[in-house]
Amino acid sequence: MNELRPIDRLDCAPRYSEHDAVRLNRMFRGASTLDMLTSVIRDNLAGKLATVSSFGAESAVLLHLIAAVDNSVPVLFLDTGKHFAETLAYRDRLIDALGLGNVRILTPDAADLRTRDETGLRWSYDPDGCCEIRKVKPLAKALDGYDASFTGRKSFQSDTRANLPRFEIDTSNAAGRLKINPLIDWSAGDIAAYFERHDLPRHPLVARGFPSIGCEPCTHKVAPGEDPRSGRWKGWDKTECGIHKPGEEPFL
Repeated sequence: MNELRPIDRLDCAPRYSEHDAVRLNRMFRGASTLDMLTSVIRDNLAGKLATVSSFGAESAVLLHLIAAVDNSVPVLFLDTGKHFAETLAYRDRLIDALGLGNVRILTPDAADLRTRDETGLRWSYDPDGCCEIRKVKPLAKALDGYDASFTGRKSFQSDTRANLPRFEIDTSNAAGRLKINPLIDWSAGDIAAYFERHDLPRHPLVARGFPSIGCEPCTHKVAPGEDPRSGRWKGWDKTECGIHKPGEEPFL
């Protein structure tokens, strides 16, 4: 098997191809999540890595797993300016509890906010535009310097995530960056058991009926038995913020 090697960023060619993602999925078929993370991080199988975290309802699991391998892996957090106060406090608590040594706070471009969301109310009439300003653009800029990123997506969260692989190509750009979903095959029971086994702190809003937590204006409570993400952008034909696009499955 040829070595997977990130292409120099000065080269205009993609770093990875769909063929590379398929090979990685085959390579780690049947491997535990921790074994896969250990190999990818320590053996440099995916080049320069970062993880993207919302510090939401289930974020502690992936952060704990990654920190157990290498707590210096960059953790990118999008501070949209619209988060629940509880999320920001939980972020700080997890940083301390897990010993995360490289959390990077991303913020929207100030000029974009002035010209495109001066009132701060764009979420109320154009949630896609709000997400683009506050999430998509800042993250795209930050990820430009990485060859691969980890996400916390799980197949049980929604129909749009049901068939995602562990490794895929991030088709939101032409760079051929890998997107890695370490927990994609974990069940809700697996997540709950991991929290219990490792005594991980829970996001305080989970107990109040918020199984999926995003920005405060666009996150609502979810009734028992409903899709965990049904409280996101309630009343809108919208299921993702734009960082992950369900229309581009199976590679996103």
